[in-house]
Amino acid sequence: MSTTDAANAKINGATPHGEAGEASKGSVPGRKNLILNAFAMNTPGHLSPGLWRHPRNKTYNYKKLSFWTDLARLLDDAGFHALFLADVLGAYDVYKGPANTGPALGSGAQFPVNDPLYLVPAMAAVTKNLAFGITASTTYEPPYSLARRFSTVDHLSDGRVAWNIVTSYLDSAARNFGLDQQVEHDARYAMADEYMEVLYKLWEGSWREDAVVADFDTGVYAVGERVRDINHQGTHFRVPGPHICEPSPQRTPFLFQAGTSKSGRAFGAKHAEVIFAGAQLPEKLKPSVAAIRQLAREAGRDPYHVKIIASMCVIVAETDEAARHKHEEFLSYGNREGALALFGGWTGVDLSTYSDEEDFRFVKVPMIQSIVNGWADTVPGSENLKWNKNRIAEYLILGGMNAKIVGSPTTVADELERWVEIADVDGFNLSHVVNPGSFEDIIEFLLPELRKRGIFRDRVEKQGATAREQFFGTPSLLQDHPGSKFKWNKDEAVPRYQQAQ
Repeated sequence: MSTTDAANAKINGATPHGEAGEASKGSVPGRKNLILNAFAMNTPGHLSPGLWRHPRNKTYNYKKLSFWTDLARLLDDAGFHALFLADVLGAYDVYKGPANTGPALGSGAQFPVNDPLYLVPAMAAVTKNLAFGITASTTYEPPYSLARRFSTVDHLSDGRVAWNIVTSYLDSAARNFGLDQQVEHDARYAMADEYMEVLYKLWEGSWREDAVVADFDTGVYAVGERVRDINHQGTHFRVPGPHICEPSPQRTPFLFQAGTSKSGRAFGAKHAEVIFAGAQLPEKLKPSVAAIRQLAREAGRDPYHVKIIASMCVIVAETDEAARHKHEEFLSYGNREGALALFGGWTGVDLSTYSDEEDFRFVKVPMIQSIVNGWADTVPGSENLKWNKNRIAEYLILGGMNAKIVGSPTTVADELERWVEIADVDGFNLSHVVNPGSFEDIIEFLLPELRKRGIFRDRVEKQGATAREQFFGTPSLLQDHPGSKFKWNKDEAVPRYQQAQ
């Protein structure tokens, strides 16, 4: 049995509620050892528009490499599993539009925004264990090009890169890539499914695992017969190959995904190894988690081979009162126009066309009515209050649409445990209000409480683990993942998927 097969056998025989990965230590038997990711973006204002001005926020330095290497060191030293970097390919220009970038630009709300992938090699060079989740779209870049970019960074990071698979959602992005409007939603996911097949063929099946010999005596670097064309001929893509990069430590980068639609969930349950999910209460998230796990089962996968991570904005201080004070102070820096610009991009609805006193619980726009009534039913302290533009903006200013927890370490830890117990999530994607200030607070106040409870690792057992090892204990795709069948193993004339054709 190979090392990879042994690791997969160990994982396949593990209990579903075990540790986050083989690299973790410090968990209590029978309780989940939480996965904790930091959530950020290569822009002045990610999910808290206007907060770039706060004294504890340094995101105005997003253009400087030192900002990112300092953040990576901070998170790595604290034991975070990954730094997850969001990205968009267009501006939030719906609010006060059409095609008006003014509110987003004025507040720095995800505009300007730089490419996140280029940050990874520098951050990897100053860290040992932190993984890096990078958002990239399947809609506007050929798979051959994306395969090369991620293989390169997987090499340079020693296997610590993850790819957050998105199909994009902004009309402004579509226009700038030469389209009149976005590709229809379900069509984007159909394209993405074939896109993944092309990538698996390139990453897993183009180079046999013993293709690179680097023989100094014979002068042979790679054996030609062990590198093959993939000759993909599909509905959306024609890619002859071969992959231009030799296999990287993970071959296929660790796979993240965050789709919430019917098509998005089915795609994630098939391809993703980590799925990000959101709701305002764990009771609301529970059915979604159960549905994702059932879809994974129907796709032939162990439902617990998909880690589900809840999105969360945590404001923590020594006491509940101090945390509430911090929350109020943060609000004073928020930018209302930026929050409404983000809402317009996320929903496609321009709230400037409504009066300031309009109660959006009763507006005859199904998407808005559904979102706002969801908040009205679940956001603490909002019972029977009017949800007008100002209330929507105030809610979004800190952490966007993510659930929020404000309190002492005990209060926050209690609530996180409640989410795990009720919703069956595996961990949390922690967004920031101020960066690095929010992460510094989490490290100072929250992590000691989580470790005291035995639900967050106190050390990393395997230094330099790949991203996939951080979560599953093996650098290779698990055997029940659809990409695993494309791998070209040593001593095989052709990959297994071709043998079956």
